[in-house]
Amino acid sequence: MVKPTDWIGHKFDELTYLCELQEYVASTYDMHYAKGKHQASELIIDAGYGEGFLMGNILKYWKRYGKKEGKNRQDLLKILHYALIMLYAHDNITKGE
Repeated sequence: MVKPTDWIGHKFDELTYLCELQEYVASTYDMHYAKGKHQASELIIDAGYGEGFLMGNILKYWKRYGKKEGKNRQDLLKILHYALIMLYAHDNITKGE
């Protein structure tokens, strides 16, 4: 776990944003699409379409930012969340190569 003292001298307040992202990700598990046994993202990754799906969602929220509901922080959090899931998919895809 990262300690706040590890972030002294960082100019962009990254620890604050990482904590916010952690809270956002945790909150998504209470949303309606995460109530079932498996999430759609999990099934899509398992079917071998994860990279395209995840990158597509990153692109979707990136293009939407500033348009739908203005400069919506939720869109930025979604981009970061999908990027974290992409890291997971990447690591699992490259293990099999």
